[in-house]
Amino acid sequence: MALWRTAAVLAGTVGGLSGAAYGALTRQSRLAHDAMIIRGWTPLRADGVYLPDGRGPFAPSDVAADVDVLTLAAIGDSSAAGLGVDVPDELPGVLLARGLAEETGRPVQLDTYAHTGRTSKALAEQVDIALLAPPDAAYIMVGANDVKHQIPPTTSARLLGEAVRTLRAEGTTVVVGTCPDLGAIRAIPQPLRSVVRTWSLVLARMQCEVVLAEGGHPVPLADLLAPEFLSQPDALFSRDRLHPSAAGYEAACSVLLPALCSVLGVWGGGALPEAPLRSASADARRWTNRAAALADRGMRRVSGHWDLTRQ
Repeated sequence: MALWRTAAVLAGTVGGLSGAAYGALTRQSRLAHDAMIIRGWTPLRADGVYLPDGRGPFAPSDVAADVDVLTLAAIGDSSAAGLGVDVPDELPGVLLARGLAEETGRPVQLDTYAHTGRTSKALAEQVDIALLAPPDAAYIMVGANDVKHQIPPTTSARLLGEAVRTLRAEGTTVVVGTCPDLGAIRAIPQPLRSVVRTWSLVLARMQCEVVLAEGGHPVPLADLLAPEFLSQPDALFSRDRLHPSAAGYEAACSVLLPALCSVLGVWGGGALPEAPLRSASADARRWTNRAAALADRGMRRVSGHWDLTRQ
């Protein structure tokens, strides 16, 4: 109940600002958004079936009918869709699908229903489409746009809870990466950054409550990843300074993947691994690292990042 009271106070505080102060925050928000947005930038897509050996994506029709394929749905906003990466292999859905395939020993079919700019109000529609063929598992990432559009945290949390409840009623395992700490986005000026930080942290905690209540599994991204994003913004944010980079998504997947595997009964990795400060997939494309890999094949860099593959 304390969080619900905090949300009410937060909403009242924003609503109680003087007209001049509220107008200043609104203008500041608009200017910050216009400064960060890259027109026409859309997430890459790499849906399909990924095999335990890392190959993919393949069209579902290319997989034999008697093969036991695990289905994974990506639901939510641009962070769930993966806006900010430069190649499909860096998408969070791809990282999770490949990781699940390796851990389960089964092919994993990734289906992305998440879209850029969506709030929690869009979850019901995405869930309805996903449930036309109920997936085995789903991950949801949503909340930042709710803060941007000043949707009350109580409303956002309720809508997320309804989405989780609907998925769970169809037998889908649900993992939710809760709202990140938006105060880590330094491109947002003060005092607006303090307001959105408070709002995002209140929303994240309320999301945890409703996801647990509806049988889902929350992963508190703000608690787990904010220190890394604050200390390494150049590495973990993409070129728009708003969305995660390849390394940022890899950091998120380093904590989402164990949660997914754990609730599916296939995680044997112990405690959650530390979030990475660099992206293994981005590093692999550097010519210096490719040359070193050729000279010393078989050696694996595992320090400083979460390696989603095993040899």
